[in-house]
Amino acid sequence: MTDSSGFLSSGTLPDHYEQLANTVRDFARTVVAPVAAKHDEEHSFPYQVVRAMADMGLFGLPFPEEYGGMGGDYFALCLALEELGKVDQSVAITLEAGVSLGAMPVYRFGNEAQKREWLPQLTSGQALAAFGLTEPGGGSDAGATKTTARLDDGHWVINGSKQFITNSGTDITKLVTVTAVTGETDGRKEISSILVPVPTDGFTAEPAYNKVGWNASDTHPLSFDDVRVPEENLLGERGRGYANFLRILDEGRIAIAALSVGAAQGCVDESVRYAKDREAFGRSIGSNQAIAFKIARMETRAHVARTAYYDAAALMLSGRPFKKEAAIAKLVASEAAMDNARDATQIFGGYGFVNEFTVARHYRDSKILEIGEGTTEVQLMLIARQAGL
Repeated sequence: MTDSSGFLSSGTLPDHYEQLANTVRDFARTVVAPVAAKHDEEHSFPYQVVRAMADMGLFGLPFPEEYGGMGGDYFALCLALEELGKVDQSVAITLEAGVSLGAMPVYRFGNEAQKREWLPQLTSGQALAAFGLTEPGGGSDAGATKTTARLDDGHWVINGSKQFITNSGTDITKLVTVTAVTGETDGRKEISSILVPVPTDGFTAEPAYNKVGWNASDTHPLSFDDVRVPEENLLGERGRGYANFLRILDEGRIAIAALSVGAAQGCVDESVRYAKDREAFGRSIGSNQAIAFKIARMETRAHVARTAYYDAAALMLSGRPFKKEAAIAKLVASEAAMDNARDATQIFGGYGFVNEFTVARHYRDSKILEIGEGTTEVQLMLIARQAGL
């Protein structure tokens, strides 16, 4: 995939992509979906599902085989996320964060020794890594980082806190990459990124959040109290941590867009099935234009959002600028997921308000898609800047 034309305009995927999508679709339906409601209700991390995804090689999809990966690309990851997102966003975000936020910084910016040490564990799914960026007082303003790291006798000493960090407190979490202020240059903060193995003295994953949605996803606030790690745990060039993480977020927005498209399409699929089967006043509710037209709009949203993330992924993989297209994809897809979840809940009526139904979970889960990895407002800001404003 080297151009945004080709299969994008033909509407068909090359065979290897189609086979991957079909495989993950079957896995999502037969392995993920049957236990999704249970894990959601219990707020429990789906270790067996994650293990099965690891055995399929999903955590290694976009990485070279020399580091234990599958030799695929970022678009392959996106296809997997879309299929998983149709039935369980918690499972999909576990994969997305584990790959694009957890392992990808090591692959993009790590030295060879760091890659050899960490990537085989992360690409195999034997271990998870977390991305420690957001802070309690920062939110969208990642440049307002207050966590600090100072050098002392060949070690970084880290103090501070992070919040809303995915995959940071599981039994298989082995690494957290942290952004921290390591100095000051011309009156501006010097922000670097540092690898913190788990467990490390002084590092604490605080009690998990009680969230509205994504209840089977592991999310914690983190605290760092004189955490000491070797100086060589610096990830990438000193002072480039913020810039490097912006690159990771640009890529991650394409992945989140793919997950969002899965959620949007999942709502369509569930609504079509329900509208065919549910009868009222002697006929299926899908025979009513009010319902049929609502589903038609839902399908349109999913289609447009899918095209947007396909285009952004094509640009990324061809080495061309993709920041604006990633922001557009994330904006369009996250709004499609939220709008479709709301419409699907309306179509299901009272059943749409019962948590055991997939559309009810999508209704709760989808809101965070408009917030995480850059809010809707941040995407609008990026798009406006790229337009020259």
